[in-house]
Parts: sequence; C-alpha cells; structure tokens
Amino acid sequence: MKTGIAGIVALVVLVAAIVVGYSSIFTVSQTEQVLLVRLGEPVRVVTEPGLNFKAPFVDTVISIDKRILDLENPSQEVIASDQKRLVVDAFARYRIKNALRFYQSIGSVPAANIQLTTLLNAALRRVLGEVTFIEVVRDQREALMTKIRDQLDREAGGYGISVVDVRIRRADLPEQNSQAVYQRMQTERQREAAEFRAQGGQKAQEIRSKADREATVIIAEANSTAEQVRGEGDGERNRLFAEAYGKDADFFAFYRSMTAYENGLKSSDTRFLLRPDSDFFKFFGNSSGKPPETAAAKP
Repeated sequence: MKTGIAGIVALVVLVAAIVVGYSSIFTVSQTEQVLLVRLGEPVRVVTEPGLNFKAPFVDTVISIDKRILDLENPSQEVIASDQKRLVVDAFARYRIKNALRFYQSIGSVPAANIQLTTLLNAALRRVLGEVTFIEVVRDQREALMTKIRDQLDREAGGYGISVVDVRIRRADLPEQNSQAVYQRMQTERQREAAEFRAQGGQKAQEIRSKADREATVIIAEANSTAEQVRGEGDGERNRLFAEAYGKDADFFAFYRSMTAYENGLKSSDTRFLLRPDSDFFKFFGNSSGKPPETAAAKP
C-alpha cells in the first residue's frame, strides 16, 4: 500500500517537474526579440536567438518583431507653398529598436501603425507645405523624402521605433485640376508646334528663294557662256566660209547651192513655183552654175 502511494507521489512530482521545466524555458527566433514581464513589470529584453529561461508561472513572454515593417499610408491631400493642392501617396518602413520603450508607450504593431500614420501625415504637410508643386514633382523630390524621414524618425524615437525610409509613391494634382493643367500643357505645346512650323516655313522659303536666285544666276551665266561660244562658233564658221570662198569661189557657190537643195527639197511634199531659168536652179542647167552662153564663151 505504501509502495503504491509512493509511486503516485513520485508520478505527481515528475509531472509537476515537467510542467515547471516546460514553463521555465522559451525560445527566441531570429526574426523577433522577447520582452519578459513579471507580474506586469518588464524585467529584461532578449534579442539573441536561442533557448532562454524564465521564472515559471510568473514571467510572461511578449514577442516583438525586429524585422523591417511596412507602413502603408492612405492618400492625403496637401497644399504646396504655391497654393496648389496635391494628392500624395506615400509609405514608410520602420523597425522596433527599443522593445521596452515600444511596449511601455504603444504596446503592439497595429497601434504603432496608427500612431506612425498620424505622424507621417503631419510630416508630409509640414515639409511639402514649404515648397512648390514643381519642386515636389520634379526638382527636390529625393531631398524632400529624406527630410520627411528625418522628421518622422525623430518623432518616432520616443516610441522605441526607428524609421528606415519614407517614399512618395505618387504626388499629383486632383483630378479636376489635372484636366485643366493637361489642357494648358496641350495648348502650350500646340503653340510651340505652330511657332516651330512657322519658323520652318520661313526657313524653307528663304532656302527656296536662295536656290531660285542661284538657279537664275547659273542659267544666265550658262546662257551668256552659250551665246559667247555660239558667237565664237559663228565667227569661226564665217571665217572658214570666207577662206573657202577666197580659195575657190565656184566650188563655194556650188556647195552652198547643194546645201540649199538639201534643206529645201525634202521628202515632205515641198513645192516650189519658180521659173525654170531661176537662179535657184542654175546648177540644174549647167554644172558650173552659169548661163549656157557664158559657159560656151569661156572656153
């Protein structure tokens, strides 16, 4: 009987030891940090991964993510320094650097997201309200994002949070303003296109006029040269004719008459009404081109 009671007691002690031992150990993974809370009061923070011990049934283990977390901020309307309204879509990335302060000030990641959203919107309005629309959209976007991140990091430091990055995903005018801006841009581009076309037309007209003037000058010079060459050729021809006439007047007269026959009596039904004794046919009656009595008297 005593042996049975002793066995039961030993079994109870063993089970109690197992429960106590199981309650006194906990594991920390690589992606988290653990805060030990004893009766509502923080005791210590464990950041190294591995197996750790705690007081059983007294200490509470609170796991806090130590990875970089994303904060998606809904689109906000901001007024720039030039009084233009902007719809800004931004997001942030942060990590929990002080688990104890984070637990004491906020307590959970959802609560941290709500608080950081408020701080981010305030930083956006402060920073973007000091610059113009063009500086936000094009000129100083990178510098503005850095400035917003620094301000948000300073304010989030009181909650044990470190802001890693802030990015402006989109910064546009509201829909009704965008249409007016696009219309104005389109009108401006059309005006510039018309101006470029006018300048191109003027340039083309200048080139065309210059080409016409040069063509006229070239044609005039060519005609002048042609007339000069033609005059020289006619003079040379007349010189040759005169020289030939001086050497043999009869042959020259015969050659000129044969040329006149060739040019005048073509196969195009040319008709002449001339007297038989016309001077034009003088070589038809006599090969010397002289009247018969003159040719007979000459020998």
